[in-house]
Amino acid sequence: MRGVETYQGRGLIADPIHRYILYTRPDGIPGEATEQDLLDSTWMQRLRRVPQLQSARWVFPAAEHSRFQHSLGAMHLAGRFAQQLHPSLKAEFPDVPSAALIEELLRVSGLLHDIGHGPFGHFFDDNFLVDFDLTHEKVGQRIITEQLGDLVRSLRRSPSGPFEPGEAIDPEWICYLMGKGYTRPELTHPRWLAHLKPLLSGIYTADNMDYVLRDSYMCGVGVVGQIEIDRIIYYSFFSEKGLTLDRGGIQAFLMFLNARFYMYTNVYYHRTTRGIDLHLKEIFRDTVRLIFPHDLRKDIHPYLHLTEWTLLEEVARWPDTDDPEKKALGQEWRHILDRRLKWRMSHEVVLDIFEPRRGLGFMQIEEVERRVRELLPAALKDFPFKIDMAQQDPRPLNPIGMQDRAVPDLRPDARARPGAGEGAEPGARRRAPGPSDQPLVKRNCRWTTVASTTTASKHC
Repeated sequence: MRGVETYQGRGLIADPIHRYILYTRPDGIPGEATEQDLLDSTWMQRLRRVPQLQSARWVFPAAEHSRFQHSLGAMHLAGRFAQQLHPSLKAEFPDVPSAALIEELLRVSGLLHDIGHGPFGHFFDDNFLVDFDLTHEKVGQRIITEQLGDLVRSLRRSPSGPFEPGEAIDPEWICYLMGKGYTRPELTHPRWLAHLKPLLSGIYTADNMDYVLRDSYMCGVGVVGQIEIDRIIYYSFFSEKGLTLDRGGIQAFLMFLNARFYMYTNVYYHRTTRGIDLHLKEIFRDTVRLIFPHDLRKDIHPYLHLTEWTLLEEVARWPDTDDPEKKALGQEWRHILDRRLKWRMSHEVVLDIFEPRRGLGFMQIEEVERRVRELLPAALKDFPFKIDMAQQDPRPLNPIGMQDRAVPDLRPDARARPGAGEGAEPGARRRAPGPSDQPLVKRNCRWTTVASTTTASKHC
């Protein structure tokens, strides 16, 4: 190969988080698809118009990045994981495909994992898609199989090199890797596929490592330097139980969990962000019902044109319409768009549970609100307020219930095991910290009382 040919069929994308992201592009090979074809598809370009942060961007003015940018970062990190992990995956499964195919499978899974997101991200799931028994992941799986399947099947190389002859990526493999509710591989799936799942929907993933880095950078929150991505990737490998982290990476892993938890408590669950969400919740369902009178279980095509841009442009016109329902909703949207906040925090309580206990859980919001109202003096019995309960487990998921997404064990180095004791078996694995013996594992519930700004000003 001549030196100039090194750059054929590949390109670089500048990125503020990862500096440069390598990707494949057409090189004149008939019938071959590349990552650029996926990037330039209408479904991926749609993500440019779906912001990464739903309400937090009204609190952190610089956080105007999109799902498209995050998807590029997830693709990049997934590829780095693949390069590190393929040798140990092949040691566990000698029939595993080429390193290039595994790299491209993970990269494309990272690229497409958010393809089904709607306006306002997870808020759209919780306040619209749930009515149809759908999630953005289920919608994304349909987009991948029905709209992008031919492109995925026609991929023939990763940035590192070509697949082996006859190798191809099955779109269903991507659907399995990205689906948090899709917990068991199909009988037709290859044996090695389940080992890859924690990299896309586990405790530390290409997804959450990119969004913690990217969101903190774009919000101006200083946790970027606290995350040692290189160290976590370097000390990750596959054992017979799945994705495994060597003890050399434990401290970096704990730092990442702390950084992610910091982002939840200071950005995603910021008091003003939660107040905006409470206001949105009052009008969101009725708004989307008018703007998008479609059933995504029957037809996916109209979804292509539903983005945050189209939604906000539409509701911005509603205050001037003659339709009474749209006019009323439009006036509420005008308050949100102009940041005239309806709810403000008046009191906050943070409760910590360090060890899960059977039969012990948090009360429902309605019960907390009822008890608080009973304790108010007679003059304030009708005072308008809401209880907002934001829960976050910084693990971030309970490993006991994660099944095929868990990191099952942490393996100390056999040559240096402080306190191993006499008779310890060299190279023995250490059990992964569980909910009762991991000091960092803390379940945080923030109980916030928010009061109407118009009424609260009279009493507070």
